[in-house]
Amino acid sequence: MSLRGICRFYRDGFRRMTLGRTLWCIILLKLAIIFVVLRVFFMTPYLQGTDEQKSRAVAEELTNRN
Repeated sequence: MSLRGICRFYRDGFRRMTLGRTLWCIILLKLAIIFVVLRVFFMTPYLQGTDEQKSRAVAEELTNRN
């Protein structure tokens, strides 16, 4: 089976879906919400300031760690 045949197989399968299309929309919406929440609460920028201030903060954190 060629790459074109595989792509056509999936394209036709997604076109014929009725309930599956709704489920995929729900899945994608949930993933988007999860990534937004993770980005806001867990990936906040820790280091702020100039490059010199950032490097000093990293150096202090590494040397003062127990």
